[in-house]
Amino acid sequence: MSDTEAKPTIYKGLVGVYADVSTISKVMPETNSLTYRGYAVQDLAENCSFEEVAYLLWEGELPNAAQLAAFKEEIASEREIGPALHRVIREFPKDAHPMDAIRTAVSFLGLEDPETADVSHAAQYRKAKRLFAKIPTCIGAAYRASRGLDPVMPDARHSFAENVFNLIQGRVPQPEVLKSFDVSMILYAEHTFNASTYTARLVTSSGADMHGAITAGIASLKGPLHGGANEAVMHMLKEIGDPAIAREWLQSRFDHKALVMGFGHRVYKSGDSRVPTMKKYAEKMAEVVGDRTWMAISRELADEMLTKKNIHPNLDFPAGPAYHLMGFEIPLFTPLFVASRITGWSAHVLEQGADNRLIRPLSWYEGPEQRPVPPLSAR
Repeated sequence: MSDTEAKPTIYKGLVGVYADVSTISKVMPETNSLTYRGYAVQDLAENCSFEEVAYLLWEGELPNAAQLAAFKEEIASEREIGPALHRVIREFPKDAHPMDAIRTAVSFLGLEDPETADVSHAAQYRKAKRLFAKIPTCIGAAYRASRGLDPVMPDARHSFAENVFNLIQGRVPQPEVLKSFDVSMILYAEHTFNASTYTARLVTSSGADMHGAITAGIASLKGPLHGGANEAVMHMLKEIGDPAIAREWLQSRFDHKALVMGFGHRVYKSGDSRVPTMKKYAEKMAEVVGDRTWMAISRELADEMLTKKNIHPNLDFPAGPAYHLMGFEIPLFTPLFVASRITGWSAHVLEQGADNRLIRPLSWYEGPEQRPVPPLSAR
């Protein structure tokens, strides 16, 4: 560094940096509401199916009845995966994390896709829809293979939610459970330039294909500071186990300055707008299952965090116990996030590709000045 160079402002974590423009989603400051294409996500969750929201994210508008029917038929026709991928999945280590399994499966799908190398908008969109259709099939096949079970074949008559439960659990649950799951998918579908979405856009900016971008997004989502937080929340609730000791447990975390998973969000300062809706449906799941323990612990933690730290929960906090009450094992929580976020990721891949410029930021060097290489004998 020369003596005349002034160190620029470094925005660690890119906090406060606007990297591009987008028309896909925004947290509206006046209402603190996350919106997809202008619609408040809580309104979409109450009034739309996940398929309608996927269509909205990709097309920019909600479908009419005919468009929705055609969209559902197209997606249902693409759900099956080939015998080669089934063989590969059966060879996965039985103790592999499901996120590693789905990351590898998506990469393999890129090997088989007839349009892998075509990065035109039309081809990328077709690949997005195929991934949307096939990812639940991959999740179900990998989960069941890890348990020594045969895969369940997708049924074109099933809705998205029905299909996911059948592929993983081999059953279709009651309507209240399906609605709660559908709501979670809608709430998780998209959230501006989060870490995994920005990862997908970054990869796309190099001219890479849809499967490459989504594989990278999955890798980013696995981290516990991002998508893996919903798993960490349920582990935390199980560690506490009893609502009566929840506040005492939390105080011990405060005393040791330890991270409490499921709380805080870089975007929201007055609470995550998705939480009230997800909490409502998590409470419904507790009622349906007849197990109120986890939501009781959650209420104690949320009250204490707000009182002592003025920190609100984020979406992962109610989603974790909701998925547990739906009968999903904890390592599947983040893959379910993938099954939802593929819609938002691919919408951003398409948007990045439509007006692309290679994303290539600068770094400020603070290492040694240029120096000669000493001979081996002098080192």
